[in-house]
Amino acid sequence: MTGNGTPVGDLSRKQAEPPGDGGRPRVAVVGDILLDRDVDGSVTRLAPDAPVPVVDVSEVRQSPGGAGLAALLCAQRADVVLVAPIADDADGQELRRQLSDVTVVPLRHDGPTRRKTRVRSSGQGLVRLDDGGPGTPLGVNQATAERVRDALTGCDAVLVADYGGGVTQEPLLREVLAESAARVPLVWDPHPRGGEPVPGAALVTPNAAEAERAARQLPLPPAEADTGVPGVADVLRRAWDVRAVSVTAGDRGAFVATRPADDDGSTDDAPGVIRHLPTEPAHGPDPCGAGDRFAATVTDRLARGDEATTAVREGVVAASAWVASGGADGFRRARTAARQPVEQSSPASLEELGARMRAAGGVLVATSGCFDLLHAGHVTMLDAARQLGEHLVVLVNSDRSVRHLKGPERPVVPLADRLRVLESLASVDAAVVMDDDEPSAAVSALRPDIWAKGGDYTWSDLPEASVVRSYGGRVVTLPYLPGRSTTGLFSQVRAAEPLSSSIPSTLRRSS
Repeated sequence: MTGNGTPVGDLSRKQAEPPGDGGRPRVAVVGDILLDRDVDGSVTRLAPDAPVPVVDVSEVRQSPGGAGLAALLCAQRADVVLVAPIADDADGQELRRQLSDVTVVPLRHDGPTRRKTRVRSSGQGLVRLDDGGPGTPLGVNQATAERVRDALTGCDAVLVADYGGGVTQEPLLREVLAESAARVPLVWDPHPRGGEPVPGAALVTPNAAEAERAARQLPLPPAEADTGVPGVADVLRRAWDVRAVSVTAGDRGAFVATRPADDDGSTDDAPGVIRHLPTEPAHGPDPCGAGDRFAATVTDRLARGDEATTAVREGVVAASAWVASGGADGFRRARTAARQPVEQSSPASLEELGARMRAAGGVLVATSGCFDLLHAGHVTMLDAARQLGEHLVVLVNSDRSVRHLKGPERPVVPLADRLRVLESLASVDAAVVMDDDEPSAAVSALRPDIWAKGGDYTWSDLPEASVVRSYGGRVVTLPYLPGRSTTGLFSQVRAAEPLSSSIPSTLRRSS
């Protein structure tokens, strides 16, 4: 169409490697799709016929929203099949064009494409216009359900991105989703106008307002002791008969309620385990889409075998990074930027490297560190930093600098090996040696759009922060993965396997 519902794309694609071995999992996204539009302009006068501002439009950006945005975000790390009603109109054709990296199984769509248009002047929002729809799936029958069932077969996880269009209220589709929930992890991102999560879902992800509203609508509302966010999370888990509920609460992070352990004799109706996962507060001009970033990240982690709490922790990090990087508007700006590949010839300087990457389009992110004995904390931080933009440059302290900062026995791994390991990571576009102990001069030369550091730092710890602000860049601190430390690893290695004094010290440091 595809007005007859013919699939777009190759449903036979399979992952090249098992997800647990670092390959790309296969993820299905089921839900309601929108076309998000940003209209930028300037206001210099009022209309002569009414006291309203006149916006002189300078740029229009558009991209898939709702389940479409969730699918694009999942597709950054997975092979994705998207099941959603898509209108047979010009905007529907634009959605299909922009979803070319995703296998689309379209359903018939009631009415024109749903659109959300945000009008801004000098970055300040003036009005949002919603039109189109209603977007309800039409003509869903047993043949349709079987086609959706086939599309979900072989997936490692399913994300239900409910945007109130009616997909989650269609009985036959709910049957297919319930079957999937019994087979693979199913994440349900709910909407106030949508259907309840299907029983057995691995994780349901309402925000605090959605959770409180859903709890008030239960046949037996929660007791007064359970009206706080943590209590509501567990009340909903039991009422919906799902494995876990994560309630996101803005700067407070997330509260996760999970089922009791299988071996403690409890029933599913028994109070579960509630954990609070704090976050580093993030601030940006456009928080829209943070819920989709969160849901896409937890779905990817569950597809790779993580437990719900671990997946939510990663989702909180990703959502904070999303807001700090400009949200949905920043995402659309990056997608519409010119995308020319960065030349592979070695740049003569940091200035040239920064210029080349900015010319390639998108947001340039940079970070720094010793990265001695690369561990999970490093990788988590680098992955989160890379999600802030299209290019990530890592400034790596030289051996001389590491010795000055960490002591005469460091680095454990010499510079050439540290660079080689960093450059092998998919998240890292370039690793550059930095001989200074702190990166202010290098940052001034590179001029990244975003300077990212682990959350164990504060702004007062970062002398380079003033440099970043001086040219209009942003400083983002990413939540720190606790319990990971190069110094701690080094101490464990030395305690477990003392090195012979006959080995030269230079070899001991590089072993």
